[in-house]
Amino acid sequence: MTRRLAYIILTLVLGLTSCSIQKRVARADKKFAIGEYYTAADIYKQCYPRLNSKKDRELKAHVAFRQGECYRVLNSPRAASAYQNAIKLKYQDSIAYLHGAQALHYQAKYKEAQKLYEQYLQTYPDDYVARAGYAACRRMEEMKKQPGRYKVTLSKEFNYRNSSNFAPQFMGNDASVLFFTSNRQQTKGKKKQKRASNITGQQLFQLFQSRKNAAGQWEDIKQPEGLYTAESEQETTESNDSTQQSNKGGTAEMGVCCFTADGKTMYFTYSKAMAGKDQGTKIMVSQRASGEWSDPQEVRLFPDSTISVAHPTLCPTGDTLYFVSDAPGGQGGKDIWMAELDGQNWVGAQNMGPQINTSADEMFPTVHPDGSLYFSSNGHPGYGGLDIFHATRDTSVHDSTKWILSNMAEPINSAGDDICMTFEGASQNGYMSSNRGDRKGIDHIYRFELPELVYLLEGSITDNLGEQLSDAALRIVGNDGTNTKVQVRRDGTFKVQLKRDVRYAMLATCRGYLNQRQTLSTEGLRDSKTFEEHFQLASISRPVGVENIFYEFGKWDLTPESEKGLQALVKLLNDNPNITIELSAHTDMQGEDAFNQTLSEKRAQSVCDYLVQHGIARDRLTPKGYGEGQPVVADKLVSDRYSFIPKGQTLDEAFIMTLTESQREICNQINRRTEFKVLKTTYGMY
Repeated sequence: MTRRLAYIILTLVLGLTSCSIQKRVARADKKFAIGEYYTAADIYKQCYPRLNSKKDRELKAHVAFRQGECYRVLNSPRAASAYQNAIKLKYQDSIAYLHGAQALHYQAKYKEAQKLYEQYLQTYPDDYVARAGYAACRRMEEMKKQPGRYKVTLSKEFNYRNSSNFAPQFMGNDASVLFFTSNRQQTKGKKKQKRASNITGQQLFQLFQSRKNAAGQWEDIKQPEGLYTAESEQETTESNDSTQQSNKGGTAEMGVCCFTADGKTMYFTYSKAMAGKDQGTKIMVSQRASGEWSDPQEVRLFPDSTISVAHPTLCPTGDTLYFVSDAPGGQGGKDIWMAELDGQNWVGAQNMGPQINTSADEMFPTVHPDGSLYFSSNGHPGYGGLDIFHATRDTSVHDSTKWILSNMAEPINSAGDDICMTFEGASQNGYMSSNRGDRKGIDHIYRFELPELVYLLEGSITDNLGEQLSDAALRIVGNDGTNTKVQVRRDGTFKVQLKRDVRYAMLATCRGYLNQRQTLSTEGLRDSKTFEEHFQLASISRPVGVENIFYEFGKWDLTPESEKGLQALVKLLNDNPNITIELSAHTDMQGEDAFNQTLSEKRAQSVCDYLVQHGIARDRLTPKGYGEGQPVVADKLVSDRYSFIPKGQTLDEAFIMTLTESQREICNQINRRTEFKVLKTTYGMY
């Protein structure tokens, strides 16, 4: 064979191969166009390595991008690398940057995602979804430091092997029956069902239910009686309703459902493929009687019956239906809509607007009995994938139509898809779905619980020497109207449970002692907390030392370090507005007697002047200087602290001169003090 002939044959082979690949890409494009993403992804995967990065760059970029699109819909982690390939091959549409960023965001690769969001925003700076994603990635470290209070655990009783299980929903207000959607294979006779979707490549989804037994355990998972399934070949007789045509020859799936409060009416998502073509999704309604569900009827929400609707949920009163649709007039992507019940018909379907919906997808709405809305979105700032958001009406404005939105935070949300919260009655406990941590993107059902917030106040009431006051009491007054008097235990301690979001004022009292006030607040606390408050009450019958009062050396000027002690004295006088006091200052034995006397008098006056400047009436204060004339008599606290000082010992010159130099200085420090004693307890009362 000549070289020329070999070259011609090789050229023909390469040409035929190139033609074959282009045909396969065209076939994949057709599958993609009709929504058969699993099949399309497989064909694109085979074509991609056979395309030349230089010669077929544009086509290869197209294939890479379409791979990414398929994997994104299928929740496959391969999406990120496919988009990155498209970007490297200079795919013309900058949407590759946005979807690539979202795919990386979904994998918790926040810094890499942030860069792609930033590149996309250079072209489309006003794109809300891109700005939200970019902001979330920038704030991710901060967001992770502020988790929610929910506890989330995997519900093994509902999850089955490699099947996808999601959209749990209680059958009415009774939390003893739970419905959910699953593509688990059921055994029919001795033969397992062998059916799969060209869209997802997974087994078809059906509704299942489980009931709690007497011991409170979930058991007996089965399909509900009466509803048609993908295997049904029964034809519905004589009906003009297009949805009541024969199931024969088609594959049907049932999904997200909801119930009226009495559990007797169920709305659910239904879809069917005929002759290999996806017919879209519908919402069906069925009635329950004698333990079986009636033949479902289609719920008409739009005049155009070809518009897909899905994910129904009812408000607590049952007269508003929320659902998901990509109908014209929305914000883009899949939006949440609502309709009102008029007799037997749902009318006035309207989009919930840009406060809830974005140009991305908002899905899986749920309405809590308190009227607030929960839904999943990949358009608002989140952790990646679909995050669950909580929406409440703005009650600060009368008849407000404004929604206040908040991300449910970790651990409710994750980098994966987090969807379908359902609540046990009016509680904050229930079930949800997530594909977090699953390499195949398979959904699992999780249990969530919101631990009760517990706030406790613990402490003691003693005298200023630390001795317990067994007959003391604590008055607690809250801004919610709480007014409680708590008697302490024999050891002077107390323990009280507090309420959430309340400001409290506390007053410790005991006969023969001055009152002491404290405040605390449980407002805005996100976690349970135990507060500790220890009250030390000053005696009315004996002098009380004032801690942390300091003067300049050899002077009567108060130092800045005295502020804390002085403010404590101001507080004590405000807590006890009916007392008058003698404020006394004492010096040590060093220096001349006359100088020490004058110094102590001026120091006492300095403290009184400070108190007057801070709102204490001057006629409640009597300054007195004692110089070195009243040395301390050691009490138990002093004796316990300094072993060389016996209890009851007067720290006079005779005793001090028997001590070492360092011990003398300690005694001089103890004698240098500021005290007060109560003169009257009836000031301003008569």
